[in-house]
Amino acid sequence: MTDLDGLLALAARSRVPAGGFGYLGADGAVLPDRPQETWIVARMTHVFALAHLLGRPGVEELASWGVTALRQGPLHDGVSGGWRAAEDDGTKSAYVHAFAVLAGATTTVAGVPGGRDLLDEALDVWDRRFWDDDAGLAVEEWTAGWSHLSDYRGANANMHGVEATLAAADALGGAEGTRLRQRALRSTERIVHGWARERNWRLPEHFDAAWTPLPEHNRDRPADPFRPYGVTVGHQFEWARLCLHLRAALGDAAPGWLLDDAVGLFDAAAGRGWAADGAPGFPYTLGWDDRPVVTARMHWVLCEAVAAAAVLGAVTGEDHYADLAATWRAHGEERFADPSTGSWHHELTPAGEVASGTWAGQPDAYHLAQMLLLEDAPVRGSVARALR
Repeated sequence: MTDLDGLLALAARSRVPAGGFGYLGADGAVLPDRPQETWIVARMTHVFALAHLLGRPGVEELASWGVTALRQGPLHDGVSGGWRAAEDDGTKSAYVHAFAVLAGATTTVAGVPGGRDLLDEALDVWDRRFWDDDAGLAVEEWTAGWSHLSDYRGANANMHGVEATLAAADALGGAEGTRLRQRALRSTERIVHGWARERNWRLPEHFDAAWTPLPEHNRDRPADPFRPYGVTVGHQFEWARLCLHLRAALGDAAPGWLLDDAVGLFDAAAGRGWAADGAPGFPYTLGWDDRPVVTARMHWVLCEAVAAAAVLGAVTGEDHYADLAATWRAHGEERFADPSTGSWHHELTPAGEVASGTWAGQPDAYHLAQMLLLEDAPVRGSVARALR
């Protein structure tokens, strides 16, 4: 059975001597020729900070290693501000910066040195460069020097923006925390309570600059790792869970639709996704007719399904969700678990063979670590808050 300590042992191997964390290959070693990427450094830093909150030995130093890399390393743009997508890519994206905020928030809660400075800087960049207050959503991508903003808008970056904003609210508290939670509510209301509900729980992912949905976006590249065509099953599970974290964070002020929408998104993803092509597991994507498009099984999709089911079970008290979480977890252990690394294979064919059409290797520990932690944690605004 996969456990957190085994996963952390693998994650520790991603440490790069020059600073930060690298992309892990199928053998659990850093791919030496792959440039370092900010999203991996930030997510690993977040995971190590969560482990530090649990009192795991040695992980505070790893979290601090990540904070230093994000604040002073080559991924940080000390001239123009913000973070490059990768060592060889100066693009400034909302997806990357959401994880910088998340890393800053979790290290702040965990008391990691430099965490609060990272959070303050990352939130400042998010506020000035990405948050569009008129839309109640974040814009997507700037050129390296912030001179040109892409016309593309995306739900994925906003989903992680909601996650990061809730974590920052828990880290900061007070009036600032209240402000950030209201932001998260605005984004969730527009994307989930608006666009997804209007489409009978088929979540649109891609939009133009006026926030008009682009249902045909990337039809020619349906297996894109960050912007796939169609309905992304895992994101519906992830949004369902975030609705419940937001509901917990807002307390008595939470609108009733947050629970209703979480159930709607979850049930649609589970009902339409599981074994949609006749084989066990969840396909990566479905078309707008609910037929599978990319049939590869991604570990992160199953992780989010288990986590969402566990959280729904905790919130509603319904055994149905707990049973699904246990069933899907067992499926993951049977199909995805890699005892040689302590993690899960990141991509499989429908028949259960290791694949690499979208994801090569076992890049990071974020989704699996959060699944392991959320199975038994109380439901709060953020994972860090639940552990604290």
